[in-house]
Amino acid sequence: MMLWLRKPHILIVDDVPANVEMLGEALQEHYEIQFAPSGAKALRLAAEEPPDLILLDIMMPEMDGYEVYRQLRAMPKLAEIPVIFVTAMDESEAETRGLALGAVDYITKPIHVEIARLRIRNLPADW
Repeated sequence: MMLWLRKPHILIVDDVPANVEMLGEALQEHYEIQFAPSGAKALRLAAEEPPDLILLDIMMPEMDGYEVYRQLRAMPKLAEIPVIFVTAMDESEAETRGLALGAVDYITKPIHVEIARLRIRNLPADW
């Protein structure tokens, strides 16, 4: 009998296609990847099929990552999904704000792919 193991599902939320493509290519071997180009689309996709992890850009038009995070936490079905903020904002205040909200980690752009892979891999086993 063959046992099929499901790859963990990661939702990448970023309005810059090049960022999404780079992360997707870096992670697709070990994870099922889904993309959202906006906060509103991310909320819809997450509600339809809750991911195991969300990589969430902070600086996006219409709805920034902090607001997306707040709305995720307000939905019981999505409230416990771990979130890693991914952003070009490298000021300590932005990182502090994201972690204070409850994000499990913070990755700055430009993204060092191997470091991003390791940060995701090193998350607690229950994600």
